[in-house]
Amino acid sequence: MKTKTQKTNTFRLLTIFFIVSIFFLSPGFIKNILAETAKDDIRDEVLNINDQIQSKKDEIDKLKDQSKQYEKLISQKRSEAINLANQINLVENQIAKTKIDIETTEAEMDQVKLEIAGTNLEIGDKEKDIANRKKTLTDYLQLIRKNDDIGYLRVFLLNDSFSDFFDQLKYLENMQTNLRDVLGKVVTLKKELDEKKIRLESQQKDLEKLKLALSEEQSRLQGEILSKELVLENTKKSEAKFQELLSQLRREQQAVSSDIASLEKTIRQKLEASDINFKEGEQAILSWPIPFNGITATFHDPDYPFRYIFEHPAVDLRASQGTAIRAPAPGYIARVRENGFGYNYLMIIHSGGISTVYGHVSAFAVTEDEYVTRGQIVAYTGGAPGTLGAGRLTTGPHLHFEVRLDGIPVNPMDYLINF
Repeated sequence: MKTKTQKTNTFRLLTIFFIVSIFFLSPGFIKNILAETAKDDIRDEVLNINDQIQSKKDEIDKLKDQSKQYEKLISQKRSEAINLANQINLVENQIAKTKIDIETTEAEMDQVKLEIAGTNLEIGDKEKDIANRKKTLTDYLQLIRKNDDIGYLRVFLLNDSFSDFFDQLKYLENMQTNLRDVLGKVVTLKKELDEKKIRLESQQKDLEKLKLALSEEQSRLQGEILSKELVLENTKKSEAKFQELLSQLRREQQAVSSDIASLEKTIRQKLEASDINFKEGEQAILSWPIPFNGITATFHDPDYPFRYIFEHPAVDLRASQGTAIRAPAPGYIARVRENGFGYNYLMIIHSGGISTVYGHVSAFAVTEDEYVTRGQIVAYTGGAPGTLGAGRLTTGPHLHFEVRLDGIPVNPMDYLINF
């Protein structure tokens, strides 16, 4: 026969065994073991991705070094006398550099994609960890609630000695400490998860920028290749013909520039004398004349294919042939110059000393001596070689967009509304 005390001890041992079974032999415990194995797999995958990222970084560094070498060659050729051989060599170096820049951008995109993949793995791991800790938290809360339901008086009465009673109290205190630890870890994990998601969003934005940069580099490359072909085609590899072409193109460009400058001054004087809006108007704030789709050449771009003829006084905006050009601000149509397959252009005079010029126009929607409002369609883009309005100095469809202040070309980016 077992004594009452022996029975009580046996019952307690069974209870302890039952609790241990719940925590350590339950499906949740098995899940935790499996979760730890999955975590090891994730860690291995993250380490593998990090190795790939480092490899891409090394590749990018090598490509950038090559790009710098071509940049030195380009600078050297720019300082030499302008002749056919140097110009072809300069363009070839620009083409080679642009190809390297494209490879660099592609490698950077691969790196960002790997970083995004790694971040997604870490986010998934953290989300599972949070779910597991929430489950543990729920278990703790249920145990505490059960013990709270028993009450301290019942705990005291159910124990045979003060030692057992205090052991039970210590057990409850440990549970509450564990509860605080789990709560703290859940909060920390949540914070880390939020930070990783912010980082992921930033990486995705970087990827979009890199895609745009890649598109611009590819467009620049096509333009540089075409400019080389145009030079070779028009000169037949003859230095004399190259110098003749150079002089002719410079004259054409100077004629356009002189026409715009003199007309600007004459028309503005008339407008200011007759129209108070032009006389006292504030400097115009310019909207984008076409939907923004990238810039293929910047203001005074050192890599402009025809820089040996003139300094690029505009920004070239990527646009498909026939895109509608809209007035960036209210203004007066001062010039509509149609030259057949030559260089077509349009000029609008705005208030505050600002005027805008649009080159490589394929068709016009307005006539001279006409007022236009902001957003009104004034013309259509061109620039495809051999098409109406493209002229000889073009490397593909785009809009040549100038901004002038008191007749002098200025950087359009300083006057356009942020996009």
